[in-house]
This record gives sequence, structure tokens and C-alpha cells, in this order.
Amino acid sequence: MAILVTGGAGYIGSATVLLLRQAGEQVVVLDNLSKGHRAAVSASVPFYEGDVGDTTLVTRICREHGIEACIHFAAFTDVGESVEKPHEYYSNNVAHSFTLLAALQAAAVRHVVFSSTCATYGEPLHLPIDETHPQSPCNPYGWSKLMLERVLTDYDRAFGLRFVALRYFNAAGALPECGEDHRPETHLIPIVLQTALGQRPQVTVFGNDYDTPDGTPVRDYIHIADLGQAHLKALQYLRTGGGSEMINLGNGNGYSVLEVIETARRVSRREIPAVIAARRAGDAVRLIADAGKAAALLGWQPQFPELQTIIETAWAWHSARPDGYKK
Repeated sequence: MAILVTGGAGYIGSATVLLLRQAGEQVVVLDNLSKGHRAAVSASVPFYEGDVGDTTLVTRICREHGIEACIHFAAFTDVGESVEKPHEYYSNNVAHSFTLLAALQAAAVRHVVFSSTCATYGEPLHLPIDETHPQSPCNPYGWSKLMLERVLTDYDRAFGLRFVALRYFNAAGALPECGEDHRPETHLIPIVLQTALGQRPQVTVFGNDYDTPDGTPVRDYIHIADLGQAHLKALQYLRTGGGSEMINLGNGNGYSVLEVIETARRVSRREIPAVIAARRAGDAVRLIADAGKAAALLGWQPQFPELQTIIETAWAWHSARPDGYKK
């Protein structure tokens, strides 16, 4: 029996694959490499290059490897891009996932851990955000994830497919083997560190007129090692009879864009020029998690909650691999 990890060559997916293997699990990775990197996955892990929307391929993987559960990461995740190209996000994140779920259901796979997002909540009505908060996404990316949460709920009712949708906040940090390498890069911390390395001339801060202490958006950052462990715990929860759930993952602390830049300056001991630009469409003012449900149901607690620690691990990876996974 094995676990299928879709998008397992991506940033969070590859870290989770590593942790699953360290826990003694049999893992199979499916990734089309449009965003991920083959080098992020050990050559000893069965790897299939292809789409989750390929019914024939998913069916074959399930049959040949005896798939008993799926951790579903594969998705486009850029908020700004989703506003510009909504058709691509609904096609890839929703339509292809429909096909994946149908193939899993036909193969009698009964457990799914779904990589969801805090973007399903939209602009918060109260902080910190718990799972009862109304969901009204600000962008197509958030809507695409919320749609799949709805589909999973209906699959549970109709077919008994048990799932945990992990709504995590801002993934960050690195493991020695796995780091953040998007092409193009759109996430704040790697952009800041690339600037520290001299690979970018400056960091662009999108808006400094938000209702926050320093005027820049506030986010709850969570280390990828903590995210990976949460997926393992969610899988174990389902294996021991747990029912379907939506669960937040976050540290409960918010840091502004300017705080991230200043922390990176201290960690890297480098100059990091920053310039202010207009607000970016689809950005919320503050996103901070209430992760009490994760603690209660999964026994999960973040082990790397401090922003400085998160940035230190990311800086170590980027310093060692300034070109990312490129040889």
C-alpha cells in the first residue's frame, strides 16, 4: 500500500514527501513539473510526470502501487496570476481535480488530505481566523480551493470519501533538502532573499497604506516542516477513523511585509533595497490563523513559529543553492 502525492515535486509537496519517507511510508509522486522540480524528489521515489486530470494515468498508478490515500497538492497558487488568468486556475485547480477525485473513487481510495488555503476566507471579519469564519474569497485562486472543498464534502456524503482540507496560511522556510524555487518567483521571502543575494535590484512593496501598524499587509508565516508534519498527522487521523474536517494551519502571529524585509536584513547581514508601489489586486490586509482545531484534533503544534528561524532556514537554503534546483 502506498500514498499518492500529487504535486510532490513542488515546494510544500517535496518537503512532505521527504517527511513521509522518513516516517517509513511508501510514497508515489505525480507531478507535471509545470511548477515543481524533478530534482526536489529523491530518485528512489516512484515518480510519474503527468497531470492529475489524466484518468488513465491516475488509474494505472492506483492499480500498480495499491494506493490507499492521496495527499493532493497539485495546483496553481499565485494570487495575482489567478486574477489575470482565472480560466487557467479553474481549469487546473478545479476541473482537473474533479477528474482526479473520480479516478480515486473508482479505485476505492477512501482518504484524501487536501492542500487548501486561508485564501478561501477572503478579507477577515475578525482575527484570528477560525474555521467558522465566513468564506468569501478575494480572488479566483481562493475560489478554486473553496470549490474543491465543496466537492470533497459532497464526495464524502455520496461515496464515503473521508478528507481533511488543510487551510494553511503563508508557507515559508526550508529544509536542507527542500526549498522554494518558483519560476517566476512571486512569494515575498524568497524574493527578499534573492535581493540579498544580488539577484534582484530591489524588493517591491505593494502598498503601504493598509490599516496596519506600518501600512503594509500582515501575514501568518508557517514553516514547511510544520506544514509537512500536519499532513502526516491528518493522514493518521483519517486512518484511525476520523471524520472529514476543514482545519487551519498557522502560527497565530502576524508579520508585516516591512517586518519580513527587516528580519531578512538581520539574518543575511546584507543590504536589501525596498521600494513602495501601488496595491496589488486580490491582497487582503491581514491574515492570521486560529489553529486551535489542529491542536485539538491532530495534536499538531508548530515547532518553528518564529519569523527569524523561518527566514534563517530559507537563507541557508538559498545561500547554498543560489540557482535553486538548476544545476
